[in-house]
Amino acid sequence: MTSQTTVEQAPRDAGGPPAKGLRGHPWLTLISVAIGVMMVALDGTIVAIANPAIQKDLGATFAQVQWITNGYFLALAVTLITAGKLGDRFGHRQTFLIGVVGFASASCAIGFSGSVSLVVTFRVLQGLFGALLMPAALGLLRATFPAEKLNMAIGLWGMVIGASTAGGPIIGGLLVQHVSWQSVFFINVPVGVVALVMGLVILKDHRAEKAPRSFDLLGIVLLSAAMFCLVWALIKAPAWGWGDGKVWGFLLVAVVCFALFALWETKVAEPLIPLALFRSVPLSAGVVLMVLMAIAFMGGLFFVTFYLQNVHGMSPVDAGLHLLPLTGMMIVGSPLAGALITKLGPRIPLAGGMLLTAVAMFGMSTLETDTGSVAMSVWFALLGLGLAPVMVGATEVIVGHAPMELSGVAGGLQQAAMQIGGSLGTAVLGAVMASKVDSALPDNWAAAKLPPLKPEQLDQASQAVQVGSAPVPPHTPAAIAAKITDVAHDTFISGMGLACLVAAGVAAVAIFVALLTKRGDNAEAGASAAHI
Repeated sequence: MTSQTTVEQAPRDAGGPPAKGLRGHPWLTLISVAIGVMMVALDGTIVAIANPAIQKDLGATFAQVQWITNGYFLALAVTLITAGKLGDRFGHRQTFLIGVVGFASASCAIGFSGSVSLVVTFRVLQGLFGALLMPAALGLLRATFPAEKLNMAIGLWGMVIGASTAGGPIIGGLLVQHVSWQSVFFINVPVGVVALVMGLVILKDHRAEKAPRSFDLLGIVLLSAAMFCLVWALIKAPAWGWGDGKVWGFLLVAVVCFALFALWETKVAEPLIPLALFRSVPLSAGVVLMVLMAIAFMGGLFFVTFYLQNVHGMSPVDAGLHLLPLTGMMIVGSPLAGALITKLGPRIPLAGGMLLTAVAMFGMSTLETDTGSVAMSVWFALLGLGLAPVMVGATEVIVGHAPMELSGVAGGLQQAAMQIGGSLGTAVLGAVMASKVDSALPDNWAAAKLPPLKPEQLDQASQAVQVGSAPVPPHTPAAIAAKITDVAHDTFISGMGLACLVAAGVAAVAIFVALLTKRGDNAEAGASAAHI
């Protein structure tokens, strides 16, 4: 299906003189959607630096802290593709603006929450509204920019996502240390207002001429159930145990729902995801690559924040500043990666990026309690340099191989892959950490000749050690407290090291997946249409 029959013609030259008025101007459109996207991407990691403060202030358990992160990612992952379909049907401008308003409102509600359950509830709402605006942003760029400028626009869009994702810990650190953890969420309100005003003035509605006229409700239910059951099983496995029947029951339900979803999509007139998309090997490889990248990145980052704050004793802002090499390399590397991908194609930059990511995660597995700032900075910088071409290139591969009438679905698919990967990374690597701590802590505790713990005391101590905290009871003598702290930190380091090795293995697998990618053909078709 050609682009002539699917979307409005894009401007002839996004880099030329602007069209009359502000509405629909390509570069102003990029700025407008970037502000909204920045708000969502920032929130994906800004909360990580605030997790210790939230845990202490609200008395949250390790599992509850995980849900503050996982609830957000899960809500995004479950609804992104559906939200992309809504944009294709009703227009990406409308879904983007609704998403901005809802996301900012949910953020404000979190700031006023006084319990962990309320925080998790509104984090889920954040994810739902964030799902509306993320694929809509990519759909707006696809419809606004001509093909010869689209790669540059996606590169800058990817830079905003990468910089926001990596910059979250720094901004979060400043806010947590100098204001409060609530301010991490309140900051989204003024940003949302700016995004709303600019969107109302600048964004132009682009709709497919053959937009879907019905919704695949059963497909939505089956896909949502499948992803929920999968992530729920992974999150609960550390508490229930991997041998528990409930874990495998949820995994079985997930597999069945995925199978039924795939079968139903071949029968319904207007499927949620046309399975013909996945006949494109490069597109499928791009989706898998996004999942694997996010597993390694988000899963590893979850523990690094606890390592910096609880093991090294850094303040939130110091922890954020120690991650500055990661942020800087992503900001610098994203536009450079866009230019490199335009010149060479995506295959070599993507494979090289995942190789650097694997090496960086292996290096992070060697971190110790006394590792210096310089050594940490090297691995963080290498990680940022590796992630930049993957975030930009995988997006271009997915979008470039999808027809233009499915721009919303393609955008939702790209973001869903990243969010599912992030949630899976936190869950899987969290399970690795919990398993390692549970097995190592009793022996380490006994080797230090500390007073023996009752089973319930050992369980509480394990919960604390999993986030790098030392379970020192009040009024404990200094010598004993020092021993407990050493045991706790050494055990946490062993768990984090194993988790980072698993992340490095995931990144290594992604290198081979990247070799299956290539430049898409639909951008060229769009360019021809734009000049008719």
